[in-house]
Amino acid sequence: MSTEHQQYSTENQSDAIRQYAALHGFEIVRTYADEGISGLSVNGRNSFQTLLDDVENGRADFSAILVYDVSRWGRFQNPDEGAYYELCCDIAGIKVHYCAEQFGNDGSPFSHIIKALKRMMAGEYPRELSVKVFTGQRRLIGLGYRQGGPAGFGLRRQMIDHTGAAKGELSRGEQKSIHTDRVILVPGPPEEVEAVRWIYRAFVDDGLPEREIAARLNSRGIATDLGRPWTRATVHQVLINEKYIGNNVWNRRSFKLKQKRVRNEPDDWIRADGAFEPIVDRTLFAATNDIIARRSVRLSNGEMLDGLKALLLQHGYLSGLVIDECDGMPSSGVYRHRFGSLVRAYSLIGYDSGRDTRYIEINRALRDLHPAIVAETMAHIRAIGGRVEVDPDTDLLTINEEFTVSLVLSRCQDTAAGSRRWVIRFDTGLAPDITVAVRMAPGNQETLDYYLLPAIAMTASRIRLAERNEAGLDTWRFDTLDALYLLARRTTMKEIA
Repeated sequence: MSTEHQQYSTENQSDAIRQYAALHGFEIVRTYADEGISGLSVNGRNSFQTLLDDVENGRADFSAILVYDVSRWGRFQNPDEGAYYELCCDIAGIKVHYCAEQFGNDGSPFSHIIKALKRMMAGEYPRELSVKVFTGQRRLIGLGYRQGGPAGFGLRRQMIDHTGAAKGELSRGEQKSIHTDRVILVPGPPEEVEAVRWIYRAFVDDGLPEREIAARLNSRGIATDLGRPWTRATVHQVLINEKYIGNNVWNRRSFKLKQKRVRNEPDDWIRADGAFEPIVDRTLFAATNDIIARRSVRLSNGEMLDGLKALLLQHGYLSGLVIDECDGMPSSGVYRHRFGSLVRAYSLIGYDSGRDTRYIEINRALRDLHPAIVAETMAHIRAIGGRVEVDPDTDLLTINEEFTVSLVLSRCQDTAAGSRRWVIRFDTGLAPDITVAVRMAPGNQETLDYYLLPAIAMTASRIRLAERNEAGLDTWRFDTLDALYLLARRTTMKEIA
């Protein structure tokens, strides 16, 4: 059940399924239910995934699956996906019955045609709904109302009624409950507003880069709206977001029908200028974005390499830090993206750093391996009944809406003395509750072991591990991820009793 129709409440579906079972001589032995979850994909539908896993791995102690109707099986945008899952059940000898449909799922040509049509209709409904919702949201944005998302540092969400009268401030995570109420942005606490204005003045008047601004904010004990330390990226987001000059801008990114996240062109953004009370002067904002725009001019490969040569002549050597600290030059990350790696860029200007750069290829291989380990971990958690969501931008996992996990890979390094070391770097910007450090075995082709490091016990931004470590560290060492899965596993009240 998603959330749209009383017709599809789990109670109504259960009643219809029980009547069907009684009429056809079935005994219901197990129920798989996902409440408040979209049927657009299997992601998040933990019970549905458990059902499929039970069927495919021979754990099913039943001979039929009773479903309310075809749309409850899934509103997949590719109708063949629903057919595939039903085929998996059929191959396992378990027949799917649609209890509220007016046709029998008997394998006849007629039933196949009707099911194909119903699957397309099920997928078409969210497409039509998406258009209607987008049109409504677009109209509300034009009227100056906020549509979703946190307010951000220096701002707060204000709930107003249909007459525009203020009703109260919404805290983080709170939502309006009356359909006719709306949300706007208003200035936050004076100290946060002043901090935002200082960020702009420091960037324009003092010429401080984002990284230096973040360092100064952290040294003053000022945290972001999420209670985390400032980073270059969080400062940059404050500098480019038009909400600080009162503009209501929406649709920068789209994730329609949960198919693919896309970054929309500015022409496709929905906006209402001057919708909110500004906390930053428009002239100062324009100056800020003019600096950023000039800094973002795309250079040719030759121009970038010429700049690198000039920097080499100035310093006598090159490194990522030297490049990043040079004003007016692209960052080291831009060089890596353009030329594949810094070493490749160095070679094009004839510079040899004299360092062993084999680790670069190893790190690249580990970066390629990281998504597979994240996906495998998520699949295992879902298979045991846990819920897990991943932030597509940071790969931070949120498990059961209770705790967050960051997975990091640590390559095995050989020291000059012949021993082995592993460096674990903590993502302080994301502040995960648990960092799962995957230690690679010698050769960096296979996994050696895992460290489950809780944030509450880790005070440094990085640690260095040897083959044998003090008990305070090796307490968190495990040969498998079973300890993490134990934390993620859900236990029913019946099991506890």
